[in-house]
Amino acid sequence: MFTDTHTHLYDEQLMADASQIQRAIDAGVSKMYMPNCDRATIPGMLQLADQYPQNCLPMMGLHPCYVKEHYLDELALITQWLSQRRFHAVGEIGLDYYWDLTFKTQQIDAFETQIRLALQHNLPIVIHSRESTPDCIDIVRRHQNGRLKGIFHCFSGTLEEARQIIDLGFYIGIGGVVTYKKSTLPDLISQIPLDNIVLETDAPYLAPVPHRGKRNESSYIPIIAQKIAEIKNCTVSEVAAITSGNAGMVFGE
Repeated sequence: MFTDTHTHLYDEQLMADASQIQRAIDAGVSKMYMPNCDRATIPGMLQLADQYPQNCLPMMGLHPCYVKEHYLDELALITQWLSQRRFHAVGEIGLDYYWDLTFKTQQIDAFETQIRLALQHNLPIVIHSRESTPDCIDIVRRHQNGRLKGIFHCFSGTLEEARQIIDLGFYIGIGGVVTYKKSTLPDLISQIPLDNIVLETDAPYLAPVPHRGKRNESSYIPIIAQKIAEIKNCTVSEVAAITSGNAGMVFGE
């Protein structure tokens, strides 16, 4: 059985396809963890969580790309939700220096605030670190008190950064990019233990080959596992078992 540690199942593209979740389950993807973006994504996410309580598992957090003028109001709502029902992680949170640096200071504040919320609620964190991995690592290191755990989602950093993340007790999230022709991930994955990797799709984005450029979905997790199995010279079953076990360590399940 596979675990998709990062999938936006509530996205309009996916919600329009009522069969996508069943396809994933039929493909052996029994658990799909849903990161939140902001207040607008909460209703759809919770609808799926209530409809598929064993399979679609919600997180609560403010995505760095959604940190704007009123980010403190968003953080207040997240704080409220974390006290109201069960969530499996605080995510997706972090920093994004790719799109816009206007709210960089606010992004850092939101990231640190949500790390403190995760520690308060004894939850893992799921980190978005586009063009900002060194800063994300430094912030996690400052807050690591032995209880902080989580995933650097959609990892695209260096081998040295991966080793720093592993030393902090965190896991590396690997998705469809590993199947791309010019990806550097195969070389990186060959040098880090499978014990430190979790699988993800980031659906509906970053679909693996042969679906690249099309809508991604959680049922494509086995394609990612197959590529990792080739890199690691092991079976897909081993990749499924180890990475799902790793996800269980992160999420406490």
